[in-house]
Amino acid sequence: MTESKGLTTATFLTLAMLTCLGPQAHAAQCGSSSAGFSAWKQEFASEARAKGISASTVSALMATNYAQATINADRGQRSFSLSLDQFLAKRGGASIVARGRSMKQSQGALFASIQQRYGVPPGPLIAIWGMETGFGSQRGNQNMLSSIATLAYDCRRSAYFTEHLYAALQLIDRGTLSAATRGSMHGEVGQTQFMPKNILAYGSGNLDNAANALNSTANFLKAHGWRAGAGYQPGEPNFAAIQAWNAAGVYQKAIAVMGRQIDGGE
Repeated sequence: MTESKGLTTATFLTLAMLTCLGPQAHAAQCGSSSAGFSAWKQEFASEARAKGISASTVSALMATNYAQATINADRGQRSFSLSLDQFLAKRGGASIVARGRSMKQSQGALFASIQQRYGVPPGPLIAIWGMETGFGSQRGNQNMLSSIATLAYDCRRSAYFTEHLYAALQLIDRGTLSAATRGSMHGEVGQTQFMPKNILAYGSGNLDNAANALNSTANFLKAHGWRAGAGYQPGEPNFAAIQAWNAAGVYQKAIAVMGRQIDGGE
């Protein structure tokens, strides 16, 4: 390397580092308690406006409250540390399978249509539906925007939830969601509990409608590598798509087990 080339490379690397640091330097400051939430909202609102979020949606963001219940839930996800048998017992796995087998029969046309379109059989879809909301009976009653704004502000996983917050704001701008939308503790909404960024990418229609939610879930799985006819147990090709749906290993295994049982396996 000649000296001139070395200086050019060094200058380029310096500029690249400054470019990478720029957005972080101006990003809203995260926090670990409610104390800084109002100031964070002011900073984040300016960033959101600069990204094209409408004034009315920014106003909705400014009206959000610090969701202490969401923080408590985020810190206390103890069930994911259980063994598979313990997790299935706690989440009612046997009931999900029993009801799931019945639904597979009663809604056969819907599941046949989904399998033909996306290659995903009924079992894992029904297992996810049952696990997430008890087949739509427990969709949460938290304000979606407050939950996600709180998690975007919280330093624990700020970057991850900031992406979902921007997606939520876009969805509100589009009219897909509203500032009053209710969901679960982490901002999940609908029959199978979609996060906002995934609604943008894979959602179709009102996700409080079971058929829309199940089609959207199958769309998500297909987009994450689901192959029609391949297995979905641990070590089989389609298990990776289940892993993409939820990061907890015990959850992934539970969906695979219940899905197999619903689909007729043991």
